[in-house]
Amino acid sequence: MAVIYWAGDSTVQYNSILTYPQTGIGQVFHLFVRPEVRIENHAKNGRSTKSFLDEGRFSVICDRIEEGDFLFIQFGHNDEKKQDPARYTEPAVYFTANLERFVAAAREKKAFPVLITPVERRCFDGDGRLQEGEHGDYVAAMKQAAKRWKVPLIDLCAMSRDKLVEAGNEKTKEWYMHLPAGQYVSHPEGLTDNTHLKYEGAVTYAGCIARGLKELGGIYEALLLDGLDY
Repeated sequence: MAVIYWAGDSTVQYNSILTYPQTGIGQVFHLFVRPEVRIENHAKNGRSTKSFLDEGRFSVICDRIEEGDFLFIQFGHNDEKKQDPARYTEPAVYFTANLERFVAAAREKKAFPVLITPVERRCFDGDGRLQEGEHGDYVAAMKQAAKRWKVPLIDLCAMSRDKLVEAGNEKTKEWYMHLPAGQYVSHPEGLTDNTHLKYEGAVTYAGCIARGLKELGGIYEALLLDGLDY
């Protein structure tokens, strides 16, 4: 039985009632995979490639991952935070070097790494037009790394931008942590950040990743339920 291991940040992590209604992509990804595929979600709120490695979170995955398993690697949001030296990575150097550590470790265990670009933020302007997000340099760096190391890549950033444009400003408020004025939930990172996802958004973007796996074909498509229509 194959296991999918997730390494990532809050857009991927499994949430409890303490951060409701926040929902991570990895939290709902089981909806798309065969029942015999197991998922271990090690993604954690606020982590970058640097802090995920520095805190020993990847060491836990390395101790558990086995031949034939999959490592899904999705970072970028927190690597961008220049004001925080504990998390920031320069995209073309340290971000790329950290990605290489993830990829090399998976391959050493004869597991299959997959690079996934960061999901786009809900960055509409006052006229309802989607703006350029902040991920560009990190997306480019990840694409270059995938090409250099011949690693499968799913461009979730591009897919999520397409979904945002298609659905529009108002509809996508249902996808992100964007709550009506006066509505309150206990959440440590604010209510209208337009970065963290709710259930509808997590399922939408998990579907994008599933479509990416189907396009990759072979062992990647074999993870998915039969009959998925994209």
